Amino acid sequence: MDILNELAKIKDENALTAFHKKYLSKTGELTAQLQNLKNLPADQRATEGNRINELKRNVEREFFRKQTALREQAINDQLRADPLVDITIPAINVPQGSLHPITYLIRRVTEICRSMGFLVVDGNEVVTEYENFDAVNVPADHPARDMQDTFWLTNGKLLKTQTSAMQNEILRKHGPVVSAIFPGRCYRNEATDASHEFAFFQCEGMMVGENISIANLIYVMKKILSGVYGKDIDVRLRPGYFPFVEPGFELDASCPFCEGKGCSVCKHSGWIEFCGCGMIHQNVLRQANVDPERYQGFAFGFGLTRMAMMQYAISDIRLLNSGNLEFLRGIKR
Repeated sequence: MDILNELAKIKDENALTAFHKKYLSKTGELTAQLQNLKNLPADQRATEGNRINELKRNVEREFFRKQTALREQAINDQLRADPLVDITIPAINVPQGSLHPITYLIRRVTEICRSMGFLVVDGNEVVTEYENFDAVNVPADHPARDMQDTFWLTNGKLLKTQTSAMQNEILRKHGPVVSAIFPGRCYRNEATDASHEFAFFQCEGMMVGENISIANLIYVMKKILSGVYGKDIDVRLRPGYFPFVEPGFELDASCPFCEGKGCSVCKHSGWIEFCGCGMIHQNVLRQANVDPERYQGFAFGFGLTRMAMMQYAISDIRLLNSGNLEFLRGIKR
């Protein structure tokens, strides 16, 4: 404890540096004491070693606290001594940052889903072939694999092509009764242009339990869309094929920009193709050890990047990953 008392009396960084060299460096006294343990009787080494290690941890902790306090004090002393600096004046015209449009949408969607009792799960970007394909009913000979060429790693894993890759893990961990969404970045090995990028964001969601129906799916999607756009949004379902759902649907949303009257965004149809969805395929449930005779559920997945482009009238998807501050400042949220 004499060491800690000595440390407490230090008033400047020079003395603190000398203290470190004396006690905590490779040639310091505490290190020397640990090295001398081999000279003690065998029955005393453990007790003495624990005592020295505990002391060293306490000294290191207090050393870093003292170092932080002295550095903060030095900065404050410098500011007070500068006659041109008045630290009591509020900052004027300091540029403020803002959330990236995709970050904003992720937060808005997760806030809405949390209000309905959904878990929000942050999934991995590197997944196994089983998670990305086999677990969601896309076996090795399935043609959908050709449509989702991705980046493979030397260890056999890959960058996920779809947020559906999280379904199996979530069902195994939280199922068989679970409601969850899992937004995240996905990757596809494809040429980039104004509407295609090799990295993009999706949001996957699912609800599994007893007596879950398409009616629940419609309600959840209307709730999400209406919350994001701040107005009532109608939805409609069209038959669609996705390997991991049966029956599968293409979900259209009434255009929030023209309220269904027809505009350039919806190609004058009054509807915008929003996402794929459907009732989770029995094979997907079985892969996660969920009994499809007792439990059923729905899943949906939509592109957050595409939603951001529509909402903020962004003409080139590459701008979202460009780091262009002028572009980001020009977006009105």
